[in-house]
Amino acid sequence: MDLSPLLANAGLLLLAVVLDVLFGDPVYRWHPIRLLGSLLVWAEKCLRSVGADGRLGGGLLFAALTVSWVVPVLAVVVLAGWIHPLLSIAAHLFSLYSLVALGDLLKHGDAVDSAVGAGNISAARIASAQLVGRDSDRMDAPACRRAAIESLAENLVDGFVSPIFWYALAGLPGIAVFKVASTMDSMVGFKTSKYLRFGWCGARLDDLLNLIPARLCYLLLAGMAMFLPGCSGLTAARIGWRQHAIVPGPNAGWSEAAMAGAIQRRLAGPIWESGRLVSDVWLGDPSDAVAGTGADYRRARLVLLATAGAFVAIAVAYVTLMAP
Repeated sequence: MDLSPLLANAGLLLLAVVLDVLFGDPVYRWHPIRLLGSLLVWAEKCLRSVGADGRLGGGLLFAALTVSWVVPVLAVVVLAGWIHPLLSIAAHLFSLYSLVALGDLLKHGDAVDSAVGAGNISAARIASAQLVGRDSDRMDAPACRRAAIESLAENLVDGFVSPIFWYALAGLPGIAVFKVASTMDSMVGFKTSKYLRFGWCGARLDDLLNLIPARLCYLLLAGMAMFLPGCSGLTAARIGWRQHAIVPGPNAGWSEAAMAGAIQRRLAGPIWESGRLVSDVWLGDPSDAVAGTGADYRRARLVLLATAGAFVAIAVAYVTLMAP
């Protein structure tokens, strides 16, 4: 069987990113990630019904999703090539376009900023709740914007940089397996009595697969901030290095702390979840002002776009050089 249609393609990668930024994630019933989520829910029920609700069950969940979702996604692209090469290219492009998520991230962040700018705090809280899991009803307008900025920084890694990183290294199989781990982490990777053991596999796989991309994103973010108005690359590098461990998890803090340094504003602050204050630690230089203005959001958005663009350029160059 000819598996070459599954290899990374620089032109298709660039086109998929352009489509994602221009149109956002395609919305339709049979979207690959929606199917993956539905399969996960069904597989979890099956595994728990036979008592596989510990770490073994979580490992079996990953195996089941790989067989029932990754393999069919890849098979569609390969089999399409048997009909016509152009059909295989179209299937490859559409799969790739469906598995990167920068456009929707920007759309959600912009919705928060627009609502705050219009003075509609209720809409801003609703929009913020789509990005973060904290109690949005306690958030004022600046806190909503800070949440949007933090979400832009964190999701730049797992929603865009990491998928493209694994696509560049391992083609469609790479990005598909990454999406399984990422979806498992978001759906079962919770530190609760129900999911602490069952979700361990997805959470640890997600941590592992984001490990290098998170640090690459930190370096790129700091590097791009050096050339952007109102930003500081040196502060981004310093704050990211010193404060990344403040954010829970081994990866999220690198881009979030670096973003605080890049825009020279403090992020995070008091965070409430389920009526409980879970953190009141600030990210950023203590001498910097607290983020929360429209200008702060626009500066963070510019940093995100510049970092994403630089990473895509590197990925495209790598795939081009490594092409057989």
